[in-house]
Amino acid sequence: MPALTRRTLLTSAAAAATLPFLPLPSARAQEGAPLLRRPIPSTGEEIAAVGMGTWITFNVGSNEALRAERMEVLRTFFRLGGGMVDSSPMYGSSEDVVGWCLDRLPPEETAGLFSATKVWTQFPGEEGPEQMAASRRLWGVPRFDLMQVHNLVDWETHLPTLIADKAAERVRYIGITTSHGARHEAMERLMETQPLDFVQLTYNILDREAEDRLLPLAQDRGLAVIANRPYRQKQLIRMVEGRPLPPFAAEIGARTWAQVFLKFVVSHPAITCAIPATTRVDHMRENMEVLRGPLPDADMRRRMIAHMQSL
Repeated sequence: MPALTRRTLLTSAAAAATLPFLPLPSARAQEGAPLLRRPIPSTGEEIAAVGMGTWITFNVGSNEALRAERMEVLRTFFRLGGGMVDSSPMYGSSEDVVGWCLDRLPPEETAGLFSATKVWTQFPGEEGPEQMAASRRLWGVPRFDLMQVHNLVDWETHLPTLIADKAAERVRYIGITTSHGARHEAMERLMETQPLDFVQLTYNILDREAEDRLLPLAQDRGLAVIANRPYRQKQLIRMVEGRPLPPFAAEIGARTWAQVFLKFVVSHPAITCAIPATTRVDHMRENMEVLRGPLPDADMRRRMIAHMQSL
């Protein structure tokens, strides 16, 4: 064998260092395909249809080893075309960890960031503005792209503040959120009466209540829709563990069950962006592959639903 020179060692190490960021074979085969982006109806600005959630996954406290792992997840997200990062003061240390990661990534890598967080407090007065100011400091951003009222908590207080902040250009877009299929009637009323840009709700292949009224209403009102819990917090993945991929997976360019589920979500015409969360670089690559290649049409979506119901 040839001698292992210092130059060879350094070259090999440099090549190995790039391995976490190399696209998987299926992604390379599709790299000429356009990136799936969706317009925000109120402005026409486009964002990637797969974003990143931070609930649980970025709540790692001050552990620098775990923070460094999350930074690589975030780096991979941006390198593969991601934009929307969604968080909340409710998510423990997640906002602090996001800011720590953003501060350590080169500015050219984070240039595509679409920052989205929430206001989450039940106390009137200055509590909401103070919380939002704290979020800006934690993220290290001068203003958020999107500020949302978390789970409609005290929306009567917070929405007027958000509307005023948008008018003063302290935030670019405003919205409201819900999760687990809760408070749909209240969300519907606000969608009909308030000057919103975004709504965020739970939507996945089994939790489809939003199809009845909220998604059609969002299309009618020109509202962007963020889909949370696209994997039902891993429950969908556990349901199919050990089962072979259905034959139709190849027809929509899905090589894993996770991609089947995520393609179902982003193929709905009302969905602007889905926000799966992960702690792993390989899973982030898997998520981001969904931005390229075919999506299921209406007939295929019915087949997908029927298949899941048959399991």
